[in-house]
Amino acid sequence: MSDVIYSINGSVISVINTKTFSMREMVYVGEKELLGEVIRVDEDKTMIQVYESTTGLRPNEPVKGTGHLLNATLGPGILRNIYDGIQRPLDEIAKEQGAFIAEGKSVPALDLEKKWNVTMLVKEGDTVKEGQIFATTPETSLIEHRSLIPVGLNGTVIKALPSGEYTVNDVLLVVKSDFDEAEVEVKLMQQWAIRNPRPIIKREPISIPLITGQRVIDTMFPIAKGGSSAIPGGFGAGKTMLQHQIAKWCDADIIIYVGCGERGNEMTQVLEEFAELIDPKSGKPLLDRTVLIANTSNMPVAAREASIYTGVTMAEYYRDMGYHVALMADSTSRWAEALREISGRLEEMPAEEGFPAYLPSRIAQFYERAGMVDALSGKKGSVTLIGAVSPQGGDFSEPVTQNTKRFVRSFWALDKSLAYMRHYPAVNWTDSYSEYIDDLTRWYDKSVAHDFIDLRQEMQSILHEEAQLMEIVKLIGSDVLPEDQKLTLEIGRVVRVGYLQQNSFHPEDTYVSLEKQYKMLKVIHYLRQACTPYVQKHIPVSLMTQTGVFDEVIKMKYDVPNNNLALLDTYNEKIDAALASIQ
Repeated sequence: MSDVIYSINGSVISVINTKTFSMREMVYVGEKELLGEVIRVDEDKTMIQVYESTTGLRPNEPVKGTGHLLNATLGPGILRNIYDGIQRPLDEIAKEQGAFIAEGKSVPALDLEKKWNVTMLVKEGDTVKEGQIFATTPETSLIEHRSLIPVGLNGTVIKALPSGEYTVNDVLLVVKSDFDEAEVEVKLMQQWAIRNPRPIIKREPISIPLITGQRVIDTMFPIAKGGSSAIPGGFGAGKTMLQHQIAKWCDADIIIYVGCGERGNEMTQVLEEFAELIDPKSGKPLLDRTVLIANTSNMPVAAREASIYTGVTMAEYYRDMGYHVALMADSTSRWAEALREISGRLEEMPAEEGFPAYLPSRIAQFYERAGMVDALSGKKGSVTLIGAVSPQGGDFSEPVTQNTKRFVRSFWALDKSLAYMRHYPAVNWTDSYSEYIDDLTRWYDKSVAHDFIDLRQEMQSILHEEAQLMEIVKLIGSDVLPEDQKLTLEIGRVVRVGYLQQNSFHPEDTYVSLEKQYKMLKVIHYLRQACTPYVQKHIPVSLMTQTGVFDEVIKMKYDVPNNNLALLDTYNEKIDAALASIQ
């Protein structure tokens, strides 16, 4: 007797009186064969969450097991693609089915007919081990795809094709397994269960920053390659824009952008922007090293939960080839809402604010897949995870933000009041933090300058002191402050407006190298040092501001081209000349 649907509750269906299915098994549901996953197995009932719309589904329609877990298809052709949450290629679907995705079995994740130019690295008689690179393929103009021996396979090659043009389905190797002497076929394409982290040899200590070109991040709150960060912020605070900037400019080899439950018009903007962008390092299209996963808010809610795991599995696959991968998840709050909705349909006991009790462990499972590792291929690679969080009403005390804070080491808190003042990126310098500073200090000392971290700490202390003084100013005004504190307020304004505020639409300011950041910090430091003797002589700070030197320093981010940083060296003379004119 075949298994059939007993009840339908939104995206969750049940099958009764069956012993056919195992936990987390992938299944096909109904006449249309909708993709689903087993999420609960009881003595008399099996619950399945369906990753597609269940509209029109009826009781007594068949449910078929596949015998394997929910997998991602890995191989050449992932890059440049736009997928939905369960790795269906949206461009190919649009060509075949039009603008709307039809339910049921769909287009394969990879092009099965395209021929790739494959260079074989192993031959008949060679011994191979799991994770070893056995072939290379130019996947795009920027990325070489390195095909890996499947995990768990060690043995001797008894058949190997020569280098040439092959599809992802062609059998390139036959390996006789050391384990059971079975003959295993190896293709360019392989499957991996998305909820299982890919194995590694060991984790490496974190020691290299992910350079984003955004001053507030690189200088104040850096993130390491292999690290994890959260970007919490209310509606309109600029989470998506900040993630776009990081995706465009960071020095990762590969970008994976997961739009998880975001508004459709935002995702459309992302897709259009990325299609037009040019990679600043190579001059080639940025899409040549990018994967986009679009799972908008009107798509089936269960697929939001899968989209995060699909994205991080792809990231680990390219990490194992020896690449540095940055994954942007926008936003993990929508993912948590999907967990809450499915948990409610399963009638599980709710925890805080209705979220399931296992919310913290799910968030931990996601962020713990970040890391700098020694891969099975013998290469070093990393996965950096940057997740946006959308707390309702901008309340950072809600469960998703608080639990995320437990598992990330960099926290870029966006402030709606800064966003209203058009201060972007709207990262609040008092609420944000980075625990990577100690890990990265040696790198900054060696690769930027020995006093870079000292300058950073000086700017932070100025901002901290300015915040305290502003509380006094709000009460009694600035006129009663002594001149040295007025100077602190002015220097604080220079740091805030001239350094932390960054214009993503300005050609000289959208991306700033670490060398320029360092030189800008030196100019601000010199301005403060040069003004201090005048304050000690009781010369009013108002006279110094009237020279226009503070505004000139603020504008240096626009006035100094990125290809002529020597101009920053002239600012010390400008500062001296302007202050000398006071006497």
